Amino acid sequence: MKKEIKIILGERLKELREERRLTQRELAETLGLNPVTYLHYEKDQRQPPLETLAAMAAFFGVSVDYLLGLTDNG
Repeated sequence: MKKEIKIILGERLKELREERRLTQRELAETLGLNPVTYLHYEKDQRQPPLETLAAMAAFFGVSVDYLLGLTDNG
């Protein structure tokens, strides 16, 4: 039986951003992203390229698997 995978990138990005008390604009600028592009990632309306996903994981000090919701262990 195949396990269903639910990607929760947007939820994790918002949670981690709020823990650091950053606005969407501040985080976008820190990551070198357009603020509207970042907003789309947080709202699960777009998927970031692998390089951006890796940069987000590095910035937050978590794994890409954690960002995607594949594990609950950062």
